[in-house]
Amino acid sequence: MTVARVVAAHLCAVAVVACGKQSPTGGGPAPTTDTLQLIPVATTLSNPDYLTAPPGDVNRLFVVEQAGRIRVIQNGQLVATPFLDIVNRVSSGGERGLFSVAFHPNYASNGFLYVDYTDVGGDTRVERYTVSADSNVADSASHKLILFVKQPYANHNGGLVVFGPDGMLYIGTGDGGDAGDPQNRAQNRDSLLGKLLRIDVNTGDTTPYRIPRDNPYAAGGGRGEIWAIGLRNPWRFAFDPPAGLLYVADVGQNLWEEVDVQPASQAGVNYGWPTLEGTHCYKPPIACLPLGVLPALEYSHSDGCSIIGGLVYRGTRSPALLGQYFYSDFCSGWIRSFTYAGGALAGRTNWSLNVNLGNVLSFGQDAAGELYVLSVSGVYRLSAP
Repeated sequence: MTVARVVAAHLCAVAVVACGKQSPTGGGPAPTTDTLQLIPVATTLSNPDYLTAPPGDVNRLFVVEQAGRIRVIQNGQLVATPFLDIVNRVSSGGERGLFSVAFHPNYASNGFLYVDYTDVGGDTRVERYTVSADSNVADSASHKLILFVKQPYANHNGGLVVFGPDGMLYIGTGDGGDAGDPQNRAQNRDSLLGKLLRIDVNTGDTTPYRIPRDNPYAAGGGRGEIWAIGLRNPWRFAFDPPAGLLYVADVGQNLWEEVDVQPASQAGVNYGWPTLEGTHCYKPPIACLPLGVLPALEYSHSDGCSIIGGLVYRGTRSPALLGQYFYSDFCSGWIRSFTYAGGALAGRTNWSLNVNLGNVLSFGQDAAGELYVLSVSGVYRLSAP
């Protein structure tokens, strides 16, 4: 290693410690161990990569399949006909496919749902669909393009769409792919890649969306859609309205996986990529500048390969899980959780499971606040015995 790189690495370490407004944890409280029961919900789905339900709909689960279908589980039974089938519009495989669905907060009256997928050209599309007269079938011809993002590579596509507590639609985008964000897209405020986006889709049919006035670059200095920058591949993020927090699980490059936690109302956060991978300098010497935000939790690739972010438990069936944020890893298949309070981790748990999950793909939440984990082996509800 050259003298310049040694000095750069030292400066990076100093900058990270000096600018951190949260306590980065490879440490934090020592994890405890406990037992988690995984209750099978469906085991015949193909690559289920997201689960949700419309507001107030406690009898149905909507499960996204990567190939381009959304399936309904109603009163515990898988409905044979897909809710939505857009396989012919989707490029699927690897890090491409249909990734998520978000039901409008007023879905009961307007029937609007929003999906995020990679199209046949490999580019990202966020589209709106409308439910048909049959509540278990969406109108596949009703698609309306909301947002298009050109993808330069096949990987790091992000893919989650979620309505926040403020009624805005949030969209996670990866940095566009290839190793190390070679074009520095995540830090480029004129690019939609490597960002968390926030748009207002409550526009009728006059325009696909509006820029919220309180977005950080609504008045200039960057794309108005941007809410936060510096993300590598935020495959999953989650709001926890009771605590007013936003959890972002950002998939790492070669060494570190991370979970970031910030107030949900805080605009313009820079999560650090490609300056930092977790709390560690990724691109010295130019990258060692104070960015102000460090992850709440990180783990190394001795523990896994790709973080699968989850949600905070706010259900009623398992009171012992209340307030815990659950997450997993694609390669390792474990489930862990932590609680967060006062700007730092308050507790951590490593869970013993009754099921071998294999590759974990996602988590989901039903209308009652119960949590589910989705893997290649099936869909399971989390339960504390």
